[in-house]
Amino acid sequence: EEEEEVEEEELWHQLYPGHIPTSPLQKALLAAGSAFMALYDPYRHDMVAVLGETTGCLALPNLRDKMKHHPEGYRILQERPRIRLSTLDMSRLRGLPDGSLGREYVRFLEVNKVSPDTRMPPKFVDDEELAYVIQRYREVHDLMHTLLGMPTNMLGEVVVKWFEAVQTGLPMCVLGAAFGPVRLSARKLQVLATELVPWAIRSGLNASCVLNVYYEQRWEQPVESLREEIGIFPPP
Repeated sequence: EEEEEVEEEELWHQLYPGHIPTSPLQKALLAAGSAFMALYDPYRHDMVAVLGETTGCLALPNLRDKMKHHPEGYRILQERPRIRLSTLDMSRLRGLPDGSLGREYVRFLEVNKVSPDTRMPPKFVDDEELAYVIQRYREVHDLMHTLLGMPTNMLGEVVVKWFEAVQTGLPMCVLGAAFGPVRLSARKLQVLATELVPWAIRSGLNASCVLNVYYEQRWEQPVESLREEIGIFPPP
């Protein structure tokens, strides 16, 4: 009986600040509930986040392994950089030349009125290193918009989700890519189906793993040269 108690205590042990240990059944219920809410309202970022964590059990270890076997990705896992307003020198980035990653990233944030600080910290991932991987994925999401040249409207989000679905294999991205277009007009759907999705899928398949880029050390690099290096085709 004592052993059982110890096991239970270990199960409820916090692996990182904010971690909420959950059983497989609880994860399944959270996944189902968050999937329903996220499909009902794609702008419920909290529900999209929960869905990503409760369904990423196969994709996240795969992403971590890709990072471990890549020199730049390995350094990211070791150094654990964070993309937040507190870690970004916004005035320096604003002063970079047009077309550079840093300048275009700040422009993206300002035009779309978004902040890197809105990304939710992980709660339901039962591995501290994998929790960092999903955190990193969230924090580079706006950089994907910047590299792919996509706004944060529904059309832009769906295109980025297709790219991320191919890149990461996260079920949340696959779901967002598949069901996101439901709310789009016929004209937008046509552009999406004939031009944008095929380009996003081709780019996602062709590109090296986007988590293996130490973006914080690439702010001065022109977006076009980084696109070429990663293997993202120019936007249509």
